This record gives sequence, structure tokens and C-alpha cells, in this order.
Amino acid sequence: MDIADQRQWLSWLIRVRIVIITSVLGLELAIQEVARGQDLTVIQVPMKNFLAVLILWYVLDLIHHILLKISGDYRTQSYLQIVFDIFMVSLVVYFTGGVDSYFYFLYPLTVLVGSIVLSYGGAYVIASLCFIAAGIVLELPYYEIVPSYALGHPSLKELQLKIAGNLAAFLAVAYLGSKLAKILRQTGVQLADLQALNQDIIESLRSGLVTTDLNGQILVSNSSAEEILNLPPDALTGKSIESLFPEMAVRDQLDLSAPRGEMTWRGGIDKKEKFLGFSVAPLTRGGQTVGYVYNFQDLTQLKQLEKEIQLKDRMAAIGRMAAGIAHEIRNPLASIAGSVKLFSGMVDLDAEEQRLIQIVLKESARLNTIITDFLFYSREMKFQFDAADITEILQDTLTLLKNHPKFDSRYQIEKEIPAESVRIPVDADRMRQVFWNLCDNALKAMPQGGKLSIRVAVVGERVRIEFRDTGTGMSPRQLEKVFEPFQSEFQGGTGLGLAIVYQIVQAHKGTIRAESTGEGCVFRIELPFAPGTADREVRAAKVGI
Repeated sequence: MDIADQRQWLSWLIRVRIVIITSVLGLELAIQEVARGQDLTVIQVPMKNFLAVLILWYVLDLIHHILLKISGDYRTQSYLQIVFDIFMVSLVVYFTGGVDSYFYFLYPLTVLVGSIVLSYGGAYVIASLCFIAAGIVLELPYYEIVPSYALGHPSLKELQLKIAGNLAAFLAVAYLGSKLAKILRQTGVQLADLQALNQDIIESLRSGLVTTDLNGQILVSNSSAEEILNLPPDALTGKSIESLFPEMAVRDQLDLSAPRGEMTWRGGIDKKEKFLGFSVAPLTRGGQTVGYVYNFQDLTQLKQLEKEIQLKDRMAAIGRMAAGIAHEIRNPLASIAGSVKLFSGMVDLDAEEQRLIQIVLKESARLNTIITDFLFYSREMKFQFDAADITEILQDTLTLLKNHPKFDSRYQIEKEIPAESVRIPVDADRMRQVFWNLCDNALKAMPQGGKLSIRVAVVGERVRIEFRDTGTGMSPRQLEKVFEPFQSEFQGGTGLGLAIVYQIVQAHKGTIRAESTGEGCVFRIELPFAPGTADREVRAAKVGI
């Protein structure tokens, strides 16, 4: 028996002893009361001595409880408690009639307890001590060494039979008790192993698992559920499933016909929105439904990948269509613009007619610019990848930005860029185009001025570059289509700048995402590190310009 089990058994024995002492007291008082009421002949128990023994037994039990709290020698305590129990049982049996006592069953009970609490050999030691103690209780009054409280005086043969019966009974109880205790311990170990296995299986699941009763109160959850929902440990137990997942509330009857479902969930410590896939199954026991099992997975990244694939498909289709339309429009547009310009020089036109001619020429030039950008977007790009310092490319872009015609004292740029170079495989010219478009869009998003924060950081084996502005921000609809062509919200914009940025980043095996921060937007680019440089540390310096 290990230490934890022995301590548990001793704690159980202390509680059971209180019940036994109280039962002995109650039974004796009841017998005495019935005897007085019906004029029966019973053993004349010296109540003062009897009550003193029981009080002493209570006190000893309290001492055992204290020792259990302060001492770790549980084996010694086990023997000590049971030896004291044998002594107290002997006093109870003696004062309640000795050979005629109706509390003689306390001896076999003590042997049984010893068989459970102690080892296999310890049970026979306790049986031997009980045999000796019972013999003393029987023989001392018989030889008149101490007063006898029995109803009669047994013969020597009756006394010998009683003692022999004690020996056989105590040894039999010790044997059977030890066997029973061994079976109980083996069963307990098997149950503990099975419970540990079940717990390991539940904790090993990559998906979240929650079980509830029929009322929807959460009984069990695994660590994956807490991780997916970003909740502290043991935060789910005892909660209502309705407070956690309103869509999966237990009302009149759960609909278990649909094997799978999906939902949007917002909660946890960071209150971040996640997309969950879930299933619900009945929890049965003996053929009866006693609760429900909820199994769910975090599909947020999968949904993002699906959106990116859909975006790529739409952009590819638009690109193919754009190439055809651009070629069909560009030549007639050039003919129209040339004819209008030639016509304007052949005839005398008044001021109003000259203004209309200028509008036609201006709009023709604007359409030609849009078509040129569209052809650039739809045409397959060629890239020249070389290891380049991404911080140097960014610094060059910011230098150009400070000389932008729209840049003035209303704007502030704050940058957090590594103090040393960060070399990654890029097409430097294309990456300058990406940085410039993002910076230019940030200025357009802050017409009244604001702050543009730029941060470069190393995250694992990737470089993260963030452009954060304090501008007007974007709605969820705008965020969903921000990298599609012709989605510009800025006056005079073609809506192709961010679409081209997306293409360039994808060609670099990177990712770009846009998020609305409540006060402006953040565009986050992640690019893979050059081989062999992913493990070095990069120090960052924060500078405002």
C-alpha cells in the first residue's frame, strides 16, 4: 500500500471510529432503558466507568486525527491506532459483561479493520493481539482477579471453548479480511489506471471536449477546450453550456440529427472572434441518456485559408478577363484621344468647347492609366530574388515618403526597426513598391493628419512588418475585399495598388493581412527568412521621425 492510500484509509478509520463509539453508547443506553421499562434482567453495567471509557476513546480518536495532520509516519500510526482500539474494545467488553457482553463483535470488527489498513502479515498480528486481549478479559474475572460483571460464572470448559472459538474466529476474519483487502486494492489500482487512461485520452485530443448533464451544466472539460477558448484552467467546470455557447443551449430537446455544425464565437481572455466547428452527441449510461458530449475545433485558420484561396481564384479570373478587355479597349481609346486632339487643332473652338475637349483628353488619359495598371496587374510578373536587407529597403521608402508632396507637419512616423540588418530573399524593387503603396495608402487614410507606425520583428522563421495608421479605418465588408481590384475608397484611386501588393507578397511566399484596430488599420506582412539565418536574435530600436 502506498503512502497516499494508507493516509486515506487512516482518515476513513478515524471517521468510522466516531460512528462506532456513538453507536455503542446509543445501543447500551437503549438496552438499559428497555430493561427498566419491561423489568428485564440484563448485565448491570457500571455506567460511570462505561462512559469514562467511551469519552477516553473519543479523546484518543481526536489525538489520532491531530497526529495524522502533523506526522507522516502512517505505518506506525496505523499500528498505534488499532492497538489502542483493541485496548478500548477490551474495556468496553469487560464493563458490559465480559463473556456475556453483546459488544464482543467489536473484536472481529477490529481484526477486519486491521486487515484493510495494514499489510497481509499485519492482519495476523492484530488477530493475535485481539486473541490475547479477549483471553485476558475472560480469564481475569474467572479467576476473580478483577470484579466480574457477567450474569453468571462460566465453567472452565465453557471458558476454554470460548477462548478456542476466539482463536479460530479471529484467524478466519484475518484471513478473509486480508483477501478482501487485497482484492479491493487491486480493483482500486485497476480503476485508477483506467481513470488515468481515460483522462490521458481526453487530454490528448486536439479538439475541445466538454460534457454536460441533462440541464446543460458542464461536468468535465479537457485542456484543449480551455486552450481553444483561451480560458484559464478549470474555468469551464460548473458553468452552463448556454452561457458558453448560446447556439448549443439545452432547452426542451437538443437537435442531434445534424452530425456537424459551425458557428462564430467571441469570448475568452482576449475576446477574439473565432470560427468553431462542433458536434453534439448524447452521453449514455446503461442505455439511458444522462447528458451530452460537445466536441469542437478551431477552424479560424482554415476559414482564413479558404478566403485566401477564394480571393486568389477571383483575382485570377479577374486578371484573365482584364487582360482581354484592356486590349480591346486600349486601341480604340487611343484612336479616340488622337482624333479629338487632331480635331481640336483643325477648327476654331470657343472656350466652352475647348473645356469639353480638355475633359475628353483628361478622362482618356485617366482611362489609359487604369488600363496600364490593369495590364500590369494581370500580366505574369517576373521576379529577381536576391538576399537583401529588408530594413534598408524600408528606410529608403520612408525617405521618399518624407519628400512626398502630401507629407507635412500634420503627419508623424514612428518606426521600430532592428538595429542590425535583416537579410531575406526578396525582389528589392518589387518590395519597395509594396512598402510605398502601403505608406501612400496610410497617408490617404489620414486626410487630417495622424501617426504611421512601422514595426519590423523576427517571429520564429519569418520576418513580420507592420504598417499601422490612425486613419478612418475599414468596415468588415471593406476588409473582406481589400485586396481585390477596384475596391479603392480613395478619390481618384484605381483600386489596383493593394491588389498588386497582394500579388507581390504571395510571390515571395509570404502573407499579408489587414485588420481594423478601432482607430485606423494595420497591414501585417510576414516573409520567410533566408536559409541559415532564422535562429539569430535581432535587436530592435524605436525611433520617431
